[in-house]
Order: sequence, then structure tokens, then C-alpha cells
Amino acid sequence: MQPLVSIITPMYNNANVIEKTIRSVLKQTYSNWELLLVDDASTDEIETVLKPYVDKDSRIKLFVHKNNEGAAKARNLGTKMAKGNYIAFLDADDLWESHKLQLQVAQLKSNNTDVCYGSYEWVDSNGKSLNKKVHVLKSLTYNKLLKANYIGNLTGIYNSEKLGKIYTKDLKKRQDWLLWLEALKRSEKPAVGIIKTIAYYRITEGSLSSNKTNLIKHNFNVYRIGLGFSFLKSVVYLIQFFNEHLLVKKRLIKPIT
Repeated sequence: MQPLVSIITPMYNNANVIEKTIRSVLKQTYSNWELLLVDDASTDEIETVLKPYVDKDSRIKLFVHKNNEGAAKARNLGTKMAKGNYIAFLDADDLWESHKLQLQVAQLKSNNTDVCYGSYEWVDSNGKSLNKKVHVLKSLTYNKLLKANYIGNLTGIYNSEKLGKIYTKDLKKRQDWLLWLEALKRSEKPAVGIIKTIAYYRITEGSLSSNKTNLIKHNFNVYRIGLGFSFLKSVVYLIQFFNEHLLVKKRLIKPIT
């Protein structure tokens, strides 16, 4: 029996894009998965859009928050309900390449790693290529990830059978970074990066925020609140983060050739 992969998708007013996201899961060459859709009290017609998919495929399950509680709590609910040997994440406006799960399950089954992630491309709100690819490191340690977030959440998957379920803290931003830090902290092995494109990140207004003040605040909160570092240690790591983010990580974003 192939391992079961639990895919967690938090949603909030994504009725206009969620069908394409679901279809990218349905097209996976690896079929032993469950898709846990968590609606965070949407006000649009998303439940109407979702109903045919939930009714038709027993692998697709819908959970609904009565009140809007934010992405972190939506992901945590999905994690709580997950039954899979592996847990992966896919936001409601992003897309997967059809071989994504097959490649990653093979990596996790090889016992070389407990965490796997991969390269992804940027697309616009209509799914059209923006000719940019975010390349990944072949191997990623906890200490390297502590310097900057190298794991695109739409590409990450971890072995919950070995590491246990990982719940993220309720920060407004960067909860996914904390989750992957915890995964690598629990694991004795580096994450393995898949060089091929395995996902597509939809760039919408606000996706790439240019607000430097917010960037400082949210990343400082990862160190100070999320990881519990002292104020001084958090400042030191924040400085290190900007050096890594601007001088190293940005070089991994390249035009598609």
C-alpha cells in the first residue's frame, strides 16, 4: 500500500481560483491522497463551487470555520484532521505540477529525508507564466533555514509518521516558515530539494509586498515570538536574515530558460 498524503488547503474567498487548484491535485500521477479544504468563513460562493468536487470524490473533504480565524488556525485544523503518513500544503490560489507528489513521495520513501520541497515558477492571476523560477538548494539544514525561508510552502511535504503532526503558531505572517523550521528541528536529516519545477505560485496584488516596515516586523516576530529568542538575539538574526535574503536567496530567482 502506498503512503497516504494529506494535502491541506486553507481558503478564504477564493471561489474564483479554487477549481484550478483542485484540478491540479486531481491530475496528480500519484493517487493516494486526501485533500482537506478548510474554509475560513468565506463570504463568497466558494462552498457552492466546491460541492460538486466534494460530492464526486471521497478523497476531497471540506471543513468550515464559523468565524474567520486566519490562515494559521485553518492549516492547524487541516493538520488535526489529517490521516496521512505525509502532510503537504497547497494554498487556494496556487497550482501543482502533475508529477509533484510522485517525485516527493519517492524521496520520502527512500529514507534519505523526512522533509522534501522543490522549485516553483511564478504565474499571474490568470495562471500565465511570469518567466521567473525560484530554484532550490539540493540540501537544506535547520541552520540554513534559520537564516531565511528557503521552502516555498506550496512545495513542502513532511513525514508525519516519523516527525509527528506539526502545528504552527498563530502569527499573522510567516507561520509556514516556523512550521518548516520545526520539521527540520525534529528531523535528524536535511530537507531534500527537487530541482524540477513542481508547483506554480500565483502572484497577485500584495503577494510580493514592498512594505519594508512590515517585512522587518513579521520576520522579527518569527525569531522573537515564534522561536522565543531574546530581543538582542532576534535583532542579530534579523540582520543575518536580510543579508541572506538579499545577497543569497534572491540569486535563486532566475528567468526561465
